Amino acid sequence: MSTGADIKATVGDIPNDGNLNMAQEECSGKGFCSIRHGLAFILQLCNFSICTQQMNLSIAIPAMVNNTAPPSEPNASAEWLSTDSQDYWNETLKQFKAMAPAYDWSPEIQGIILSSLNYGSFLAPIPSGYVAGIFGAKYVVGAGLFISSVLTLFIPLAANAGVALLIVLRIVQGIAQVTVLTGQYSIWVKWAPPLERSQLTTIAGSGSMLGSFVVLLVGGLLSQTIGWPYVFYIFGGIGCACCLLWFPLIYDDPVNHPFISAGEKRYIVCSLAQQDCSPGWSLPIRAMIKSLPLWAILVSYFCEYWLFYTIMAYTPTYISSVLQANLRDSGILSALPFVVGCICIILGGLLADFLLSRKILRLITIRKLFTAIGVLFPSVILVCLPWVRSSHSMTMTFLVLSSAISSFCESGALVNFLDVAPRYTGFLKGLLQVFAHIAGAISPTVAGFFINQDSEFGWRNVFLLSAAVNISGLAFYLIFGRADVQDWAKEQTVTHL
Repeated sequence: MSTGADIKATVGDIPNDGNLNMAQEECSGKGFCSIRHGLAFILQLCNFSICTQQMNLSIAIPAMVNNTAPPSEPNASAEWLSTDSQDYWNETLKQFKAMAPAYDWSPEIQGIILSSLNYGSFLAPIPSGYVAGIFGAKYVVGAGLFISSVLTLFIPLAANAGVALLIVLRIVQGIAQVTVLTGQYSIWVKWAPPLERSQLTTIAGSGSMLGSFVVLLVGGLLSQTIGWPYVFYIFGGIGCACCLLWFPLIYDDPVNHPFISAGEKRYIVCSLAQQDCSPGWSLPIRAMIKSLPLWAILVSYFCEYWLFYTIMAYTPTYISSVLQANLRDSGILSALPFVVGCICIILGGLLADFLLSRKILRLITIRKLFTAIGVLFPSVILVCLPWVRSSHSMTMTFLVLSSAISSFCESGALVNFLDVAPRYTGFLKGLLQVFAHIAGAISPTVAGFFINQDSEFGWRNVFLLSAAVNISGLAFYLIFGRADVQDWAKEQTVTHL
C-alpha cells in the first residue's frame, strides 16, 4: 500500500517552502483566470472540435443517402416546392439543399465509410503519444487538429469524387484525431500542479462530452435545413478557428510562455519540483509489463470504455426503439446525457482536487473512491433500466444519471496514469487509447449480437454484461491500483528493455 510519504512525494507537495506558499497564494486568487486554466479551456475547445468531427458523418449520412435519385430530378424538386412555396426563408433553404447531392451507397458501403475513421486508431496512439512526450504536444496536437479540420472541410468534395477517396480521407483524418486525443496529455506533465491535476484534465476532457451534445442536437437539424455539406463546413471551420488560438497561445512549458505571470510560473515550477517530468527516449518495457499498478489502470480503462462505447453506440437506438421516439426527438433525448456528463466531469475534478488540497483524503483514496462511485452506481442503474422501460421519464432519468455519475471515473482511474509515471505520460496515454479502442471494437458488436438474438431480453443481457465487465475492472483496480510514482518511472532507477 502507498504511504502518506509516498503520496506527498507523488503529488509534489513541498511543505514549508516560502516560494511555493507565496506563489500559491498569488495564484489561488486568479482561479479560472490563470494561464493554466486558459490552456485547459483551449484544450476543451480542441476536444469539442475533434469530437464533432468524429461524429458528424454519422449524423449526416442518413441525409447523404436519403434519396438515391439525383436532386435535380423534377419530381423531387416539385414535391419540395409544393410544400413551402409561400415562405421565402424555406425557399432559400431549399436552394441550399438542392446543392446537396445524394448517393446510392449500400449499407455495407456505409459501414465501411463510417468505420474507416478507426482503421488507424490501433496503430497511431502509441507512436503519437511517444512523439508528443519527446518533442512536446504543441506542434503534434496542433498539426493533428489542423489536418483533421481541413480534411473535414473536404469531405463533401471527397464524397463527390468517389467512395475510395472518401475512405482514404477518413483514415488519414482518424490518425490525425488520435494524435490530438493522445498527445494533449503530455502538456499537463509540466503545466498541471498536482493539487489541480484532476480539475485541469477534466475541464479539457469535458469538451468531448460537449461536442457529442452539440452535434447530436444540431447535426440532424443542419442536414434537414441547409443541407448535409454544411455539417462538415461548420464544424470543420470551428476546428480551423481553434487552430488560430492554439498555435500562438499554447506552450509546452510554462517557463517559456510569454503571458504567464511570475507568481503563477513560480507556483507551477515549485509544485512540480520533486516530480521528475523529463521524458526519456528509452522505455522500461519489461518493468511496465510487470507493473500491477499499470495493469490495474489498463484493465480499468478497457472495462470502463466497454460500457462507454456501448452507451455511445446504442443510446439513440434504445431511445428510438424502446421509447418509440421520432428521429428529431431521439437526437435531442440522446444528447441530454452528454451535456449533463460534461457538467459533472468538471464538478468531479473540482471536488477531487478540493479533497486533495485540504488533505481530507489521500490521492490513492480519491482515485479509488471516485472510480468506485463512477462504476458501481451506473452499473446498478443500467441493470435496472429494462424494468422501467414503460416509463419514458424514468428511462431518461436513469440514462442521464448513469452518464452523470460515470463521469467521476475521469477523476479516478482514467487520470491515474499521470500519477504513476509522469515521465511517460504520452506513451502511456497512447497505450491506454489502444485498450479503449479494443473495447470499442468488441462491445458494440457483442451488444448487437444480443439485441438481434432476442429483441425483448437482448437489452437486459447487454446491460448485465456491461455491468459485469465494469465491476470486474473495478475490483482489479481497487486491489492493485496505486497513486505513487513507480520505481520504473524514476530516472535514477529506470531499466530499459
